[in-house]
Amino acid sequence: MTTTLLSTADELHARVRHGRRAVVMTMGALHEGHATLIRAARGIAGPDGEVVVTVFVNPLQFGAGEDLDRYPRTLEADLKIAEQSGADAVFAPSADEVYPGGQPQVRISAGPMGERLEGASRPGHFDGMLTVVAKLLHLTRPDVALYGQKDAQQLALIRRMARDLNFGVEILAVPTVREEDGLALSSRNRYLSSDERRTALALSRALFAGRDRHAAQEALRARALEVPSTHARAEALSAIGESRAAADAHAVAKVAPGAPTAVRAAARLVLDEAGRLDPPLELDYLALVDPADFTEIDDDFTGEAVLAVAARVGTTRLIDNLPLTFGSLGAAS
Repeated sequence: MTTTLLSTADELHARVRHGRRAVVMTMGALHEGHATLIRAARGIAGPDGEVVVTVFVNPLQFGAGEDLDRYPRTLEADLKIAEQSGADAVFAPSADEVYPGGQPQVRISAGPMGERLEGASRPGHFDGMLTVVAKLLHLTRPDVALYGQKDAQQLALIRRMARDLNFGVEILAVPTVREEDGLALSSRNRYLSSDERRTALALSRALFAGRDRHAAQEALRARALEVPSTHARAEALSAIGESRAAADAHAVAKVAPGAPTAVRAAARLVLDEAGRLDPPLELDYLALVDPADFTEIDDDFTGEAVLAVAARVGTTRLIDNLPLTFGSLGAAS
């Protein structure tokens, strides 16, 4: 497959379309996480459809002191990865093509959800992100657009925008891709020294610790539902040496399903330890939230949730998250 490089919307619109068009939006510096998105898009578009990868470093997403100027630009390498992963076209417009006449006066507002977590740490970031996503959706005119779960709050906001503003495009999530040591793939990982990378592993280890605690809580809760707390049952369990297991299970059953507080505590312990390393991890936030609005969940919460973390190691800011399900027999998603 030969991937065509396009720089204007007119070039893209002139292409003859057959089947579905699937779009993967990137800011370049493609890695295996992006490749996974492109391969997923290829599978969705099918042999008769079209996969378009956008490469555009959006200035509206970068605040004062952020890394716009040093953000890697590797278009030639990006084109090769896109081609190997099954893209039909790479749309790499200039800033003038996306924002003719300068930065737009009318922009998309992310609303209250955009002011939490990442939005609180990076004011205006999500307004800029949604504005360029809206622009690129109009310019590429896809049937489906795919985004990575690693940017969970971004994904939630894009889904909300598409629904609230009737974009008529299907928004799909692709699970986070991790390196062998657990670190979530990110273009910013290349900024880490070897020592900083060792510290940065605390992000994923904290999430895994929270996930493991959650799985243990849910397993005990499931056991409690299966074991009636009757005197006769207790005597029977005692006779086969299971009275302690039953007691533990019933103790768990009396607390909140999944115990979100315990999940946060398990993750926080790993992050606190990383804060004492050299170089230290500087925690921005650890949150266990409802993906519908990214507000913190209570201990009586049931349903889908996201355990999210953001921190700095040296001058590099990293984010990561894991989806969890509370109050069901399934532990982690």
